[in-house]
Amino acid sequence: MAGEIIRTYDLTKRYGDLTAVDSLNLEIQPGEVFGLLGPNGAGKTTTILMLLGLTEPTAGRAEVCGLDPTREPLAVKRQVGYLPDNVGFYDELTGRQNLRYTAELNGLPREEAERRIEAALEQVGLTAVADRKVATYSRGMRQRLGLADVLLKQPRVAILDEPTLGLDPEAAQEFLVLIRRLSREGGMTVLLSSHLLNQVQAVCDRVGIFVAGRMIACGRIDELAAQVFAGEPLQVEVEVEPASEAVLSAIRQTPGVREAQPAAPGEGPAGRLRLLLDRDVRGEVVRRIVGAGGTVLHLQLRSHNLDEIYRRYFRGGDGDGAAAAAGVARPAG
Repeated sequence: MAGEIIRTYDLTKRYGDLTAVDSLNLEIQPGEVFGLLGPNGAGKTTTILMLLGLTEPTAGRAEVCGLDPTREPLAVKRQVGYLPDNVGFYDELTGRQNLRYTAELNGLPREEAERRIEAALEQVGLTAVADRKVATYSRGMRQRLGLADVLLKQPRVAILDEPTLGLDPEAAQEFLVLIRRLSREGGMTVLLSSHLLNQVQAVCDRVGIFVAGRMIACGRIDELAAQVFAGEPLQVEVEVEPASEAVLSAIRQTPGVREAQPAAPGEGPAGRLRLLLDRDVRGEVVRRIVGAGGTVLHLQLRSHNLDEIYRRYFRGGDGDGAAAAAGVARPAG
């Protein structure tokens, strides 16, 4: 299918006086890993349920794989795999037996089912424990089994709702790496819902910041940073040797350099400098350092992470208003 694999048009869901999702316009490209980011109660799960045809929108519409989930929910489910935030399995069955049950529900012929089960178990790294009862599985193993369950359908789209909830940091990182690899190797589109910013940043191509039912920002993280921090000086870290007064003076006299200060004690090795630039003049800074007899050992433009972007949206008018409407506190800081 050409164009977007998921698209919504003013998608809206109301429960009485509560607007859970407010005029959502979303476009997700084939093969993309898209992060739907927001606090609990922001409307992420409601959006997912509408995309799956599990609840009907109050207004607007959605297209998933070229299909309308409201009118063709079964056709959508044949092409979309869904991993809820609390995946359930039969504890007294083994991992393999649980997958066989899913395969039977999906009408897969036995030989095809066994082939897919073996492939899915290998993809998620559960082959060695496939014949153990699920009751003995850790939370991380259950999540991997849930992902294997999704892969059995060989879906074009995988929708994962808070997939790392309850996992320790190491297990969460492993799971995210697995998601990224499956998307890259198999071309699978992934919609990942989460309130854990650092995890979203680690795996997603683009993110949508969702608050109080509204998507207040959408794009690549560098694009969002450029929008949010437009007009603010660039922050550059440079390490020079020697960090002499002549070198420091040469940097400060470079047009476009607003400020150049040695790093505070304990914030890095000797010779580490913090620069504020009105524009990107890193090349000229390097030339002036060399001209003053210095050597550049390290130079890095500081990039803003998703946590900073998220906090800034909450501080701004849209974020503040949306956060207040949702009844959530602004992040501290």
